[in-house]
Order: sequence, then structure tokens, then C-alpha cells
Amino acid sequence: MAKSYNADSITVLEGLEAVRRRPGMYIGSIGSKGLNHLIYEIVDNSVDEHLAGYCTEISVTLHKDGSCTVRDNGRGIPVDRHKKGISAERIVMTTLHAGGKFDDSSYKTSGGLHGVGSSVVNALSNYMRVRVYQNGKIYEDEYERGIPKTELIDGLLPVVGKTKETGTETTFIPDDSIFEKTRFKEEWLMSRLHETAYLNPTLHLHFRDERGEEVVSRDYYEPEGLHAFVAELVKDQSKIVSPIISFQGKSGKTEVECAFQFTDSFEENLLGFCNGIYTQEGGTHIVGLKTKFAQMMNSYARQLGILKEKDPNFTGADTRNGMVTVLSVKYPEPVFEGQTKTKLASLEAAKDVSSVVGEELERYFDRNLEIVKAILSCAEKSAKIRKQEEKAKVNLLSKSKYSFDSNGKLANCISKTPEECEIFIVEGDSAGGSAKTSRNRHTQAILPLRGKILNVEKASMDKVLANAEIKTMINAFGCGFSEGFGNDFDISKLRYHKIILMTDADVDGSHIDTLLLTFFYRFMPELIQEGHIYVSMPPLYLLIPENKKEKPRYLYDEKALLAYQKKHGSSGYELKRFKGLGEMNPKELWETTLNPENRVLKRVEIEDAKLASQVTSMLMGTEVAPRREFIFTHAMEAEIDA
Repeated sequence: MAKSYNADSITVLEGLEAVRRRPGMYIGSIGSKGLNHLIYEIVDNSVDEHLAGYCTEISVTLHKDGSCTVRDNGRGIPVDRHKKGISAERIVMTTLHAGGKFDDSSYKTSGGLHGVGSSVVNALSNYMRVRVYQNGKIYEDEYERGIPKTELIDGLLPVVGKTKETGTETTFIPDDSIFEKTRFKEEWLMSRLHETAYLNPTLHLHFRDERGEEVVSRDYYEPEGLHAFVAELVKDQSKIVSPIISFQGKSGKTEVECAFQFTDSFEENLLGFCNGIYTQEGGTHIVGLKTKFAQMMNSYARQLGILKEKDPNFTGADTRNGMVTVLSVKYPEPVFEGQTKTKLASLEAAKDVSSVVGEELERYFDRNLEIVKAILSCAEKSAKIRKQEEKAKVNLLSKSKYSFDSNGKLANCISKTPEECEIFIVEGDSAGGSAKTSRNRHTQAILPLRGKILNVEKASMDKVLANAEIKTMINAFGCGFSEGFGNDFDISKLRYHKIILMTDADVDGSHIDTLLLTFFYRFMPELIQEGHIYVSMPPLYLLIPENKKEKPRYLYDEKALLAYQKKHGSSGYELKRFKGLGEMNPKELWETTLNPENRVLKRVEIEDAKLASQVTSMLMGTEVAPRREFIFTHAMEAEIDA
């Protein structure tokens, strides 16, 4: 019998309950990325105080009990009585879309646009304590999972002390019933704070981690701003083509600051920020910069005779070949796509950025034509390579395609629904054979690779596209690829929503993972950005107890084995070590690595701008050893998808 649908079917989520029901809508995920985002929301509020001219110091402390404290010396959250009859602080901490960011007189530019940051953190915390230093007094309010626990006195916060300081101190403990894990990633946080220091040259930031055996402290202060940021990003480049070029200006309501430098790299690295927020997916401010820069470079190329009358213009990608750029805009009331603010959508920003870029760079380039020529030489090199790549692509596409379902490599799955399909890229025919036997044929496809794939950073485009293993992957995924000659990539055509690298847990396996990640990052970066790339974690040991009543246990690393031996001793069981996936029988492979109920996967992610650049250099540099070291060092830090 069909269930009736009437007024009683409508659920109204009161207060902050909506945040607890759908946390991903507000912080992006409930993994490590979303967990760290809690700190970023509070820090961004303090940065907004700095942008308003009232805050010079921000400190972030990670405590042993898993809590985090963010303290600033700004004005402090207002504690006086709101027109609703209670302290304004209580309104801010318990009401979505409540804050000073809606009042132009309080904040001209702000990263915390929607007024949901503090209240969202409150809703997703087991415990939160807010202390406001204001009017010579210290006011305090406490919450549990967003619910106030402090009794107001005539609608106002109780006073717990005296002070000569001003500012806000927020301490919170993430809710372990919501997040997959509650240990903050200190590396991501330190990188984010350093990044914030580059964007705010007069702001001092302090970091303290008390969780380890030794306390870790860092201070971040970058008075040279974006100039120093670019210098950090290019420090490992082998050859510098131009000096660091920096400028700032204002057009309309938009303040624009930019710094860039050209290297001999075959890639561009453009980082965009709006009101201090890293816009990972770009947006209108990036479009304004790219469009104007390409126009200017083509204009100079024709004036200098580098492009003849009948020559086609350089593409935008040509003009930015080797360009490392940081663009920061301050824009009142920006429009972002989503609360996590990964893409700026304000149309006026493109026009304003274009205006400032055109005016400032024309002034600089007219006085430095030799630098213009050096930059255009990078564009010429890019255009030449692009034409070779286009030819290689035409040659590839002109050849008849063959069926990858029957070529002896790909063992496809039955389902044609991408959301439920996953493809395992396995190392060698031995592991491939076991995987094909033990898999769920309905949803799991197996693609064996023969040996290590081509290092795409050391090969020409024609060799890359001629490589059998790479062609197999491109065709198997079904979404095309992008690089150099344009973007034929269409993620909507992706046949498998999980692409899982399943290699041996040894040096060679890690090296293969690195080569594959390099390929994905260079030719299919959207797969990483959209969270489709995973690395499997096969166990290292099978522990078989002598007591037949106890079940065998799989241990995934040396740490797990040592922990077991410390608790149970080193006898009373048989220990089997797996040297490779090929040694597992189909049942063992299914139980440990293929079965979604038992397996452990690591999702490949890149968290923020500065780390993204470092990872890019690690994955795409010419040296293999640093990439291998990176995989080993950071393998356990990846997102876990059980």
C-alpha cells in the first residue's frame, strides 16, 4: 500500500539540526578535509577582522584532548543585547545566516559571506567555548552540539574575568559521531596559515601543536606578500625566464593584487583567491586575468614581429606556458558557488580584474620589452609543441579503435551505471587473474597493466598517445583526456566512479602508483579533483591463531602487527606475509581488497594551494626518487573510504 504524502510528510529541521543532518552541504565532506575546514571557518572570521582593520594577531592551538583554540585580537564578537532580546554572540553562534557580513558598514570585504561559519562549527562540535574579550571584561558562552549550556543573565553572557585585551577566543572539539576521524591534519593547517600570511602582509599568525611528545610551534609573517609567495612556489624550478612581476590596483569595487614569474616548465600554476579564500576551481577573477593577458601577449607579439600577419594568435594556454601566478582580489559581497567557496561567480570581478591587469602590465611591459620577448619565447615553444601534439592526436584518432572488452586486458563489468561501477588497475597478469576470478562481475572491472607505465613527464606526446597501456586506460574510462592541444575531457562520460589503483605493498608498487598518479594529474586532473581516484590497501600479513575458535585476522602494516604482538604476545599463531597480490588466492583477495564491506581505500586528494603546488612538483618533476619518497611518506595521510 502506497504511503500517503501530505503535510505530515514535511520535515522541518529547527535551528542547527540541518547542519548536523547534511554536514557535507556546509563543509564539503566529513573526512579530514571537512574536519580541517572547521578551523578554516573560524580563522577566516578572524582574517575578516584583520581586513576590516582591527586584528593584527591570530593564533591557532591544537590541544592534546583533540580540541582546537583560535584566538585573535580583533574587536570581539558583539556581546550586547540584540533586538531579539539576547546577546548578539548567542545569535551568531546558534543561527545560520546571522553575522556582521551582511552589513556593509561592518565588513567591506569578507571571506565569510554567508554568515554560517561559526554556527556550523558549533553545530558540528561535541563542545564549544567562546570567550569574548571586550569592555575590560571576559565574557563566556558554552555549547554542546550546538545547544547552549550557559545560562544568560537578563539575556546577556556571564562575565568570568577582567582583561585589558580585546578579541575572540573559540575552543571546540569536533563531534566524533559525525566525522570519520577527529585528528586535525597539522600539515594542511600549517600550509593554510602560511598561505594566509602571504595574502595578508601585515598579519602575524601563530601555530602551536601540543599533541605530540614535543610541542611544535610556528610563526608566519610575510611582509613581502604575494612576491614572497611566488618566490616560494618557484624555488625548485630549474630555470627562471623572467623576474617576479607584481602589481596592484583597483577598478570599480574590486581591489586586485597579482604576482607572477615565468619558468622553463611546460605547465602553468595559477592560484586564485577572493577575500583570502583559495578558489580551487577558479572563477570569474581568473577568467579576467587569463583573457586580458592572452590579448596583451598577442598584441605585443604582432607589434614585435614575432607573429606575422597571417599567423594565428597564440592560444591562452600558449601565453601562460611556464607561468606561476598568484592572484588575490578583494571584492565586496562576492557570489560563490556553494558554501565551501571553491569558485567565484561574480561577473563584475572579471571586468575589474581585466581592467587592472591591462593598465598595470601595459605600464610595466612598455618599459621592459626584453622581458616581454622572453615570455613570448615561452609562448612560441608552447605553440610548437601544441601543433606536434595536435598532429599526434589526429594520428591516434584516425586509426581504427579496437574493442577493449575483448583485447585480453580489460575484464569489464556487467553494469552500465557509472555510479555503482569501479575499475581496478592491477599490477601484472598474476594479480589480474586472481582479481578477475574473485571480483563482483556486476560492478567491478579489472584492468591488468604489464609492468610500469610510461613516465609521461619524460616522453613526447606522440609516445604518450602511442603507449598501449595509456591508450587502454583512456579508452576504458571513456571520458577522453586533456593536455596542451585543448580539452577533450568530459567527466560526464566517465564509466566508473571509482578508479582504484591496486598494486603490491612494496617499492615497485608505490612507484607504479606514482606513475599512474602523474598520468592522471597531467591528463585527467578532474578525476582527482572530483574524488574518483583511490589507492587500495592490501594487507601485509595474515595472522592465523592456533586456537581454531578464533578467526584469522588480516594486518595491513607493520604498525598493526607490532600493536597486536604487544597486546597478545609473539606466539600462539601462524604468521603469513603476502609478498604481492599475486600470492593471494581469490578468496583472500576478495576478503581483503575487493569486498566493499571489508576493504580499505585511500582517496587521493589535494587540499590547498601551496600544498597543491608542492605535490604537483613532486608528481610531475623529472626526478623519480622524490616522487617515490613522497608516496611512502604520505601514503597513510590520504582520505580513508571504508
